[in-house]
Amino acid sequence: MEHTRRFTMIDEPFTCRVCGREVRPLLYTARDHCPYCLCSLHVDNLPGDRMNGCGGVLRPVGVETHKGGYKLVYRCEDCGEVKRNKAASDDDVNLIIRLSANPVRW
Repeated sequence: MEHTRRFTMIDEPFTCRVCGREVRPLLYTARDHCPYCLCSLHVDNLPGDRMNGCGGVLRPVGVETHKGGYKLVYRCEDCGEVKRNKAASDDDVNLIIRLSANPVRW
């Protein structure tokens, strides 16, 4: 049986719970993390569904290359789950470079 991932488009402004900065919508896809500190919240099971009850901070721990771009690798500070999200065009490039200098170790 083929399983297709569902994507719920949620691209709205928010205040980052980690750094406190105001984050604007991305306008070309759903915003799923702060472009300033790269942190996110563990709130989705499938992108945009807001069905995960953990709510912990997803802290970036690494970067992977993906289709000519990058995916940020996160670890939840509360439950330890590892998630991956595409880097956005306005993400802090210096933070991405710093993350890429430290390979992810499992």
